[in-house]
Amino acid sequence: MSDPDVRLTAWVHGRVQGVGFRWWTRSRALEQGLTGYAANQADGRVLVVAQGPRAGCEKLLEALRGGDAWPPRPGQVDEVIADWSEPRERFDGFVER
Repeated sequence: MSDPDVRLTAWVHGRVQGVGFRWWTRSRALEQGLTGYAANQADGRVLVVAQGPRAGCEKLLEALRGGDAWPPRPGQVDEVIADWSEPRERFDGFVER
């Protein structure tokens, strides 16, 4: 049985803008074969939307939360709020917005 595709929506709180965090997130997502985007928000958070196999999304979430990601995560993450749902739209690749 194959790993079903899911949608991970994560709001990353902390010092995550202007430090290469979106680029780093894009790299980690692409390593997992995920599609979606990482976007700066007006309130200083970064919104990460990733779609693909659940195992890949879980690895990305672990990296966002400070797991043993390499290269190390830039900035300072204070909290990551995650929501899981069914994939809603189709993305081409993973981009920084």
